[in-house]
Amino acid sequence: MKNIYKVGIYVLVLALFLAGCSSGGDSDGASGDSKDTLRLIAPSDLTTLDSSLAVEAGAFEVMNATQEGLYRLDKDDKAEPAIATGDPKKSNDGKTWTFNLRKDAKWSNGDPITAHDFVYSWRRVVDPKTASEYAYIMYDIKNAEAINKSEKKPEELGVKAIDDHTLQLTLNQELPYYKELLTFGTFMPLNEKFVKKQGSKYGTTVDKTLYSGPFVMKSWKVEDNYSLKKNKHYWDKDHVSLKGINYRVIKDEQTALNLYNNDKVDTTELSSQNVESNKDKEGFDTNLESATYYIQINTQTNKDLQNKDLRAALAQAIDKKSYVEHNLNDGSKPIDTFTPEKVFTNEKKEDYNKLVNAPYTYDVKQAQASLKKAKKALGKDKIDIEFLTFDQDNAKKDAEYFKEQVEKHLPGVTMSIKQQPNKQKIALTKKGDYDVAITGWGPDYPDPMTFLDLFHSETTKGETGYSNPEYDKIINEGKSSLLQDPDKRWKELARGEEMLLNDAMVIPLYQKGKARLTKKEVHGRIIHYVGTKEYKHVKLDR
Repeated sequence: MKNIYKVGIYVLVLALFLAGCSSGGDSDGASGDSKDTLRLIAPSDLTTLDSSLAVEAGAFEVMNATQEGLYRLDKDDKAEPAIATGDPKKSNDGKTWTFNLRKDAKWSNGDPITAHDFVYSWRRVVDPKTASEYAYIMYDIKNAEAINKSEKKPEELGVKAIDDHTLQLTLNQELPYYKELLTFGTFMPLNEKFVKKQGSKYGTTVDKTLYSGPFVMKSWKVEDNYSLKKNKHYWDKDHVSLKGINYRVIKDEQTALNLYNNDKVDTTELSSQNVESNKDKEGFDTNLESATYYIQINTQTNKDLQNKDLRAALAQAIDKKSYVEHNLNDGSKPIDTFTPEKVFTNEKKEDYNKLVNAPYTYDVKQAQASLKKAKKALGKDKIDIEFLTFDQDNAKKDAEYFKEQVEKHLPGVTMSIKQQPNKQKIALTKKGDYDVAITGWGPDYPDPMTFLDLFHSETTKGETGYSNPEYDKIINEGKSSLLQDPDKRWKELARGEEMLLNDAMVIPLYQKGKARLTKKEVHGRIIHYVGTKEYKHVKLDR
């Protein structure tokens, strides 16, 4: 979700994109604000609300409001019953989980939500015909990976409906975090009859999407706004105070701040240049979040980047501390690891991140030594690298900083900047059509595997060209045999992360912080450390 914040995702990059416009509802989703309507900013549009296909953090934020699965995350990021009535009943080996489902749960068209809706949805995700980018997140379910590789049929997935209100799930191994993972957007149910009727258009407009959560989409206007309204068929509607949520698509942060100051929106994030002038205002706060941002390297398009010393030079050439202090100034923290700090802790409250020894830090002398080796091996003094980023104003400023750092500290290396709208940038990254790219990722579940699995060769080879058999072995064992020894598992995962960092396929930059202003009338909003924002319990005192 993780898409990044990513969600992050990711990261996941805190951006939203729309594949089409809607019909129905108000033509202007930002008009007609009532005292019970939450008014928000979206940095860009939505791509899709098809839970099998969504990858961006923004889409997962909207899905968290409009869809509901077996569980939701509570204020402490723990799973609480939603469509499931309680904890699952587990078999003696912990692999088979049986859930009882609510009998009063309904779709927004009034159809009952049943166990069959979960079976259909999960089979659809792992079916290779769907081409779900998040199919791998279900690989812990029996036969899921084999199905996704066309070695078995979707009907062989380890999930079945015992009856309309009893769902059975079979895992490859018992996983301590799996109940929390089931809150993730990809695990949402789907109404088979409705989805098949819409075909490839499902999830692209208001009337071609069906909803199971506290809200439904009301309107959807491309590159302008979209809005949600309370779902009258939601089983827990009596505990939903908001009448609706209106999003304005605003890419410029100064415009967003002006809207906030003119009482047109209820919260806004602040760019670094606006922190000092707003930090004494009521409603200002900063917090360190769980997403990390990094430069992702592709060894397929630019053959020079196949040279490890060149990648190492890049990893050592950027002053992250200066970047965070001057470009961000929002509570973000420079970081040399792929995983975030203070997010993954065990029962002893120990931080997984502390086990990771980062091989590269900002060091100009070492960067230039690595570059010298690279030039000798490549037989050239001039190296050109294209940097892929988003089209927001702050993205250009950030890219220019990285370009300046690289060209200043690595003589002979030239970096050009390629800005693309969110949808196109993500598409280019996914198909490996870039040299290096800014990327963000946020955890989908409370375990470091949610980061490390991204660079397993099965997940990322087509995107980055990275394939390390030893790294794959650690990831595979971290999902299986090592689960019985949590301490050893963490040490091995940390060793794997060090391996990834040493290969310099990612250049960690910072752990994301947020500076924001929020109206005092807003109460009950939850910003999950693992997951996305929660609006179900928001109340407005105005």
